[in-house]
Amino acid sequence: MEKNSYLFTSESVSEGHPDKICDQVSDAVLDAMLKDDPASRVACECFASTGMIVVGGEITTNTYVDLQKLVRDVIRDIGYVDAGLRFDADSAAIINVINHQSPDIAMGVDTGGAGDQGMMFGYANTETEELMPAPIMYAHKLVEKLADIRKNSNDMPYLRPDSKSQVTIEYNENNEIVRVDTVVISTQHHPDAKQSKIKDDVIELLIKNVIPAQYLDVNTKYYVNPTGSFVIGGPHGDTGLTGRKIIVDTYGGKAPHGGGAFSGKDATKVDRSAAYAARHIAKNIVAAGVANECTIQLSYAIGVPQPVSIHVATHGSSKVNPRDLERFISENIDLSPKGIIERLDLRKPIFRASAAYGHFGRNMFPWEKLDLVDLFKKLA
Repeated sequence: MEKNSYLFTSESVSEGHPDKICDQVSDAVLDAMLKDDPASRVACECFASTGMIVVGGEITTNTYVDLQKLVRDVIRDIGYVDAGLRFDADSAAIINVINHQSPDIAMGVDTGGAGDQGMMFGYANTETEELMPAPIMYAHKLVEKLADIRKNSNDMPYLRPDSKSQVTIEYNENNEIVRVDTVVISTQHHPDAKQSKIKDDVIELLIKNVIPAQYLDVNTKYYVNPTGSFVIGGPHGDTGLTGRKIIVDTYGGKAPHGGGAFSGKDATKVDRSAAYAARHIAKNIVAAGVANECTIQLSYAIGVPQPVSIHVATHGSSKVNPRDLERFISENIDLSPKGIIERLDLRKPIFRASAAYGHFGRNMFPWEKLDLVDLFKKLA
C-alpha cells in the first residue's frame, strides 16, 4: 500500500439475516396499512428468535391486515421454509402486541408537525454511478447477488438464507479508489457442504461477477466463512430486531448517522422521511455538478413543521459556499414532513423493498430521483 493511501470498510447483510427479517416484516406491515389507508400512522417493531417472531408497536389505521398471513408470507419469500432451520414460515409462532399511537404524539403530527425531534443525514459522492460510497454499494450487491443465486439457480445448492458481506477498499491521497483490498463473505450453508467448495464458488461465481475486475488483484484477500462453518443461522442462531442495522441501511459509515432507524415507520416520522429528503437533496447537488461530495444534516423538533436547522458540508469539493447552499435549500425546498411526503410521494406502499440491500443507491425509490438537478445547476 502506498504511503498516503488508506483503507475504508463497509458491511451489508442479506434479507435472511435475523435483523433484516424483522425490518422486512415491519415494512411489510407498513405497506399493508398504507395500501388501503394511506393516512395510517405506523411504528412497527419486531423481535425474532428460535421458532417465533413478536410484532409490536403503535399503529393507528382504518384498515385491517391479516397479520399471521402477512408475516408468514414474508418469512416464506425470504426463504425460511425448512423446519430444520428452527425458524420457518409454517411453524413459527406469530405474537401480536400492537397498540394504538400515543395521543400526545398524534396531537403534534395532526397539525403538520414532525413526529419526533432528532437529526437526520443525507449523503452522496461520485465514487459510483449510484452516487454512493463504493464499499457499501459493493457490499450490498454481493449479498443481493448471493440471494439471487440461492433463489434462482442451482449453482450453489447448499446456500441457506442468512449471510453477511464486508468490503475494504484502498483509496489514494486524493480519495480515489485504487483497489479492493479485502472481501469477507459469511454464508449459511447445508451441513454437508465442503468449505473449500463454498470458498471457490463464492470467489468465482459471486465476487468476480459483482466487483469490477480492475479493482481485484493478486493481493486482494478473500475470507469466506472464516470461522470454518456457518450451519446454524437465522433467528435460531441469533435474535433479530427491527432497526439494528442502521449503518447497513445508509452509507456504511461513510457519512454520519442521526441514530434513528427507518423500517416500520410511516413518513410522518422524520427519522425516515427527512433522511430520505436529505439523501434526495445531496444526490441532486452532486448530480448537478455543484459538488463531488455532499453531506446534508436536517434537524427537527416534535410538533414543529419546518427544520430547526439545515447544515450542508461539501468537504472542499465545491466552489459554492455551503452557507449559500443552506439558504438556497431553505428558500426553494419545503422540508416540512407534509412537504417531504408530497414531494416524494411517501404515502404509497413502497417500503418493504427498502428493508434489505440498502435504502439508498437504488433507483426504484422516489428519493433517488434526479428531479432537482436543474434547480441546483443555477448554483453550479
